[in-house]
Amino acid sequence: MARKHNPYENFKEVLDKAAKLLDLTENDYITIKYPERSLHVSLPIKMDNGDVRVFEGFRVQHSSSRGPCKGGIRYHPDVDEDEVKALAAWMTMKCAVVNIPYGGAKGGIQVDPRTLSKGELERLTRRFIAMILPLIGPERDIPAPDVNTTPEIMGWIMDTYSMQKGYAVPGVVTGKPIEVGGSLGRKEATGRGVMISARLLMEKLGRTLEGATVSVQGMGNVGSVAALLLHRAGAKVVAVSDISGGFYNPDGLPIEELFEHVSQRKLLNQYPNQGFTLITNDQLLEMDVDLLVPAAMENQISRSNAPHVRAKYIVEAANGPITPTADEILDKNGVIVVPDILANAGGVVVSYFEWVQNLQSFRWEEDYVNDMLEHTMVRAFNEVWDLAHEKNSSLRMGAYMSALQRVVAAKKLRGIFP
Repeated sequence: MARKHNPYENFKEVLDKAAKLLDLTENDYITIKYPERSLHVSLPIKMDNGDVRVFEGFRVQHSSSRGPCKGGIRYHPDVDEDEVKALAAWMTMKCAVVNIPYGGAKGGIQVDPRTLSKGELERLTRRFIAMILPLIGPERDIPAPDVNTTPEIMGWIMDTYSMQKGYAVPGVVTGKPIEVGGSLGRKEATGRGVMISARLLMEKLGRTLEGATVSVQGMGNVGSVAALLLHRAGAKVVAVSDISGGFYNPDGLPIEELFEHVSQRKLLNQYPNQGFTLITNDQLLEMDVDLLVPAAMENQISRSNAPHVRAKYIVEAANGPITPTADEILDKNGVIVVPDILANAGGVVVSYFEWVQNLQSFRWEEDYVNDMLEHTMVRAFNEVWDLAHEKNSSLRMGAYMSALQRVVAAKKLRGIFP
């Protein structure tokens, strides 16, 4: 079934707007409109009952102009090539906006992992890595977790690649368990970056997170950590949701308890309701709050519901949760949006730290990792804020302009081969 909103076309539309603000010709950035490499693989897996099922998988490398490609792997029924292309392109911009020496990549398998046993999931993962093996490596393309993939799955990836090479290669993947080369602070990094972005936005506007009302759509790893850290920073998280629905309480929700609940991979509708109002995901997006954090999937805010968004500020924890048309509507309505390529970059920043530690065979302390993440996010946020105000544009355009300048400069310096 065709997507209502093609995420890769959305990416190119925003890219063109940023290039126009920078007075770039299409010749300056045309290479960024096309991924460098795209692989579509078939994955035959023997199921526990003896049947053979064939799954589809993708790995897209968007750009290696600034360094090895970098990007997660997601397991979801809606995965397709256009989604993976868009996610890879956003990774290119994300790495550039926080100025780490990576390009963008992404991978995915069209599967609902909840329908598989652990053994089936492991066989699927190992077969996928075997099929994309020629593309990946610590100097080429470094995968990481994304939607429905976990540190344990990253451990299987590291092991599969290492078995093919004949020696341990921890730097082939990030987001691994600590015991096999993962970085302290990596699991919380994306959500921590979202909290830092929200805090910096409020500071720029002369406010604080203390007492600010917040709603969070999506209570996976990123959304749940963001909700927890925003709560601990003094914000009042009044609404949360996941695929099973959500809760609303104007006096604030018990975020510490809800975090523990979802950390056990349980849905919100399995949590004992303590008198909270039940809400849908659509209702959550339209709540009258200071800060909205969409942390689910792409295209959650579109032309149809953007006019009804009442949040004053949005911090995009998910990739591409707002369509370009909706973005224009929100901008006209005075809603300030901290874009995904900046707000959720904490994960790739600490993935970079993990990769560096692997290459050095050295372990950083968690406080040092978090301090370095803070430093990187503050620097990037200030650069985006200043550029957006210099060009009288939105923060999204500021982020894309900041990233585009770096990618275009790298491509010009390297030239076109041959």
